[in-house]
Amino acid sequence: MASKAAQEEVVVRQARPEDAAVCGQICYNAFSTINQKHGFPCDFPGPEAALGVVSRLFSHPGFYCVVAEAGDRIVGSNCLDERSIIAGVGPITIDPEGQNRGVGRRLMQAVLDRAHDRGTAGVRLVQAAFHNRSLSLYASLGFDIREPLSCMQGRTAQRSVPGCTVRAAQAADLEACNALSRQVHGFDRGGDLAEAIQHGIALVAERGGRITAYASSLAFFGHVTAETNLDLQALIASADSFGGAGILVPSRNNALFRWCLANRLRVVQPLTLMSIGLYNEPAGAYLPSIMF
Repeated sequence: MASKAAQEEVVVRQARPEDAAVCGQICYNAFSTINQKHGFPCDFPGPEAALGVVSRLFSHPGFYCVVAEAGDRIVGSNCLDERSIIAGVGPITIDPEGQNRGVGRRLMQAVLDRAHDRGTAGVRLVQAAFHNRSLSLYASLGFDIREPLSCMQGRTAQRSVPGCTVRAAQAADLEACNALSRQVHGFDRGGDLAEAIQHGIALVAERGGRITAYASSLAFFGHVTAETNLDLQALIASADSFGGAGILVPSRNNALFRWCLANRLRVVQPLTLMSIGLYNEPAGAYLPSIMF
């Protein structure tokens, strides 16, 4: 006979800010459980960090967030970053005690339906490469594998790149940075970058008197776009450390990956960039964020 939990109907609804406390704990429990099972550190240093991220996303007007309920309790959540013509999914987390009930598929379908209804050009996500079940779920929903990634952490031995200057990004840099993103990716992430500039965490690299690279932040939740590896290396070399679990280096960019290894950065975990809809092979160097 099926358990009571298995018999309870799963209902997905839009998240409310007051759901963050429960969903933040679920987020931490989910990541710590699966990562520990496979011998990797948790993406969050503690429950407070997970709660902080979930609280920001649930209250942010640029994100569409949903929760799954079974009976009278929340069993999972998911978010969709809607600040660009390309949407990013995550973090999607499910209570470890509520697995094997189709909750993940329901949460994913809810944000994909939202993206479809809004006419979003494409949807992307980054998944833990060791998590076979999530890889299978996303592939079955239509996501294509685009890029293997290596989450890397540390402090480079090389502290600067000759010919390149790194400085804090300013509001006046936004147009040039967006143009660079359109050149490399075919779209910009101006909403994301504008917020990072406002918070004082964005950087730009200049070479020959031009902005040739920018970073919303050098962190797990930050993204970087550059004309060349040299410009991207200048940004990486400027950091004493990287926020969160680390930066996400495209593993097929062999020259950049080897440069990171030669500069004593270590691989924390493997990840996979996946997409549905519009995808242009990048015409430059880049680091995606954990959102996409």
